[in-house]
Amino acid sequence: MEAMSKDFFEGKAEEYDREAARKRNVSNIARLMRAEAEYKKNMNIMDFGSGTGLLLSDIAPYVNKITAVDISKSMNEVLESKRENIACELEIVENDLTKEDLDGQFDAVISSMTVHHVKDVSQLFEKFYKLLPVNGTIAIADLDTEDGSFHKENTGVFHFGFDRDDILEIAKNTGFRNLKVQSASIIDKPYGKYPVFLLTGCK
Repeated sequence: MEAMSKDFFEGKAEEYDREAARKRNVSNIARLMRAEAEYKKNMNIMDFGSGTGLLLSDIAPYVNKITAVDISKSMNEVLESKRENIACELEIVENDLTKEDLDGQFDAVISSMTVHHVKDVSQLFEKFYKLLPVNGTIAIADLDTEDGSFHKENTGVFHFGFDRDDILEIAKNTGFRNLKVQSASIIDKPYGKYPVFLLTGCK
């Protein structure tokens, strides 16, 4: 995440959870993730681009441990303040996964609204693949292709969403199988509606 070497969310992290549309979107995504991926209480999973923990808070009651990976110090600090309310074991790792390796292996990788901040998506998927065992799952949510109006501020954006066929092809070329992409949510902003997809699959 080259552009994310700067903490673009500094000064925004404290307010991040207060946007109703954002919380509604993440709840929709989490509900579909749980239906598709069948998380279990013995599972240790990674949340890539975990931010303030909106997504992992919804998934936590269904798994054993979540490793929250985010490059933003300010977002990680907000998540740390919520630790007592997270219903599973939580590890917070400040890491730029596109430049650094991560030790360990995970039963699943989840991510919401983060991949459009990553320049080389193919490389990122290769990292996910290496972090998973055989049959380990991915559940990646992000924006459908949009006109660039979604972000009114520069938060290190490399992609104005994704064409679903393109993101499927990247995952397929990485080696993931049983792939599916489907509508997960719509983010309703004053200046437009932005569809969100969920990509799921396994190694």
